[in-house]
Amino acid sequence: MVDAASNGDGKMSLTAKVIVGLVAGIILGLAINILGLNPAGGFVDTYITNGLFHVVGKMFVNALKMMVVPLVLFSLICGVCGIGDIKTLGRVGSKSFALYILTTAVAIAVAITIASISGIGTGMQMAADTAFSGREAPPLSQVLIDIIPNNPVNALSEGEMLQIIFFAILMGVCILMVGKEAKKVVELVEVLNEIMMKMVTLIMEIAPYAVFCLIAKAMANLGLGLFVELIGYVVVLIGILLVHLFVVIPTILKVFSGLNIVTFMKKARNMQVFAFSTASSNATIPVTLRTVTERMGVKNSVGSFTVPFGATINMDGTAIMQGVATVFIANIYGIDLGLGGFLTVILMAVLASIGTAGVPGVGLIMLSMVFAQVGLPLEGIGLILGVDRLLDMVRTAVNVTGDAAVSCIVAKSEGKLDESVFNDPSAGIITHVEIDHDAEKELADIAKG
Repeated sequence: MVDAASNGDGKMSLTAKVIVGLVAGIILGLAINILGLNPAGGFVDTYITNGLFHVVGKMFVNALKMMVVPLVLFSLICGVCGIGDIKTLGRVGSKSFALYILTTAVAIAVAITIASISGIGTGMQMAADTAFSGREAPPLSQVLIDIIPNNPVNALSEGEMLQIIFFAILMGVCILMVGKEAKKVVELVEVLNEIMMKMVTLIMEIAPYAVFCLIAKAMANLGLGLFVELIGYVVVLIGILLVHLFVVIPTILKVFSGLNIVTFMKKARNMQVFAFSTASSNATIPVTLRTVTERMGVKNSVGSFTVPFGATINMDGTAIMQGVATVFIANIYGIDLGLGGFLTVILMAVLASIGTAGVPGVGLIMLSMVFAQVGLPLEGIGLILGVDRLLDMVRTAVNVTGDAAVSCIVAKSEGKLDESVFNDPSAGIITHVEIDHDAEKELADIAKG
């Protein structure tokens, strides 16, 4: 069996390089923070952590975000055309939606149960030193209205994912209805999609260095000091996130698809590291899509739908945070929510996972909605703001793992999963970018006429 850390030719795989960068970044960042080498305005702060590390990390995240809109648009159109049957598309959509809502409901129910048993926040007296002003999330009715773009070009430029998904699916369906006359359009979109995937592969080359910079900066600026004050909240939340990541999601995958859990988790590592580094499901879409299609064997016709859809509405990690934070703040303020209150929190979290899709700062917006609904003081959110950035990184890794699991389940149920690829440990591994010189020469000849 080929070692997943290499491609069989002795070269280190991208996943191994990224993990090395992650660990090195954590060590360096904590060392800078613990040794006090990062005072505000100092050389290290100005030129290293918030200079070099910030610039490299931000450039990489922007490069990933640059890929999201064209990749989602072209891959979704290709996916709909690849399905070839509108009824099948309806089944894929309904299955994906049901599974995403199910995993979100299970996530927050487990979170509330464990957090309540642990009693976190009971007897604590802590003043919120950071003010938080909640933004009002749009009502579900407005979200449904806004799914249909009044200007698709504007939706593409603004990165409105639900609107882009709707437009791409509608365009794909209409291409199917046109039939043979649209064959050249399909071929063009397929080539554009392939170009986008090649671009993703190229961007991945700088990933280990970017991950190192992102993590080193985060650890140097935040360190472990904040965790001491909120140790109970942090430990319980991370514990539940890990339970969902390594127990709940794999169990759901096994029950609904019968696929090997260990193989799935090994192939998900690269995607999880990227999600952890960027703390953005949308920014991780190119990596997630590549992972499920090339590493796990999900056909593009399914993965191109389930991945962007999941990045938009799947909020397992965020739902867990809401459950734990609600119990934590309620205990601090001595408020007994009761069974009815907790059921309301579960319902709100499930609805908010759809209702706040695509809104910046979605986690805290959803939490402010929940607090307002069950009567908890909004200023309680200020207590957890300090540690939210690092915890958000873990939550995002959980979210994208759920996206990948649902993609595999739906693909398996539709006969769109290549199990030989799924079971091949070396499938889709990147070691380095190879340029096809024959193709390069052919294009040069065409250019010369």
